[in-house]
Amino acid sequence: MSLVVGHGTPGEPSDRTDLERAVRAVDRELAGALELTTMFDQTRQAVVLENAEFLRFREILALRLEPIAVAALDHLYAALPEAESAMERRGPANTLKDADRRIVESWEGDAREVQRLLRATLLPASDPPGRSTGQTVAARFAARVRRILGRR
Repeated sequence: MSLVVGHGTPGEPSDRTDLERAVRAVDRELAGALELTTMFDQTRQAVVLENAEFLRFREILALRLEPIAVAALDHLYAALPEAESAMERRGPANTLKDADRRIVESWEGDAREVQRLLRATLLPASDPPGRSTGQTVAARFAARVRRILGRR
């Protein structure tokens, strides 16, 4: 299962370059968000998570990735405000309700899965015969996305 769809001539250099640029930008953005959620876990100080790179490159990703991958990205970024709100709600002594903690942890787990997916799209197209690492990651991710989308 490949998460990259053909658009024009398969493997066209400009298409591949655009996809790589988009994936790397969103990957960096997710890495920053995950770093911030780690800081939140330690300090309980709310953070603001960015979405500018996703918004900037969403059209390219929608054209070049399979619909399930795009749905996962959309779901992740749509859940961002809910995760930020959960971080802001604190009780006495900076405590966090279990429900809010689950929201933040769920978003963080989903972000890690999406990040793995994005990185898998950059694996070489000429994988060896049989099931490649990219196919394994894609299959696991597809199952995870179906679970994520099913709980909304």
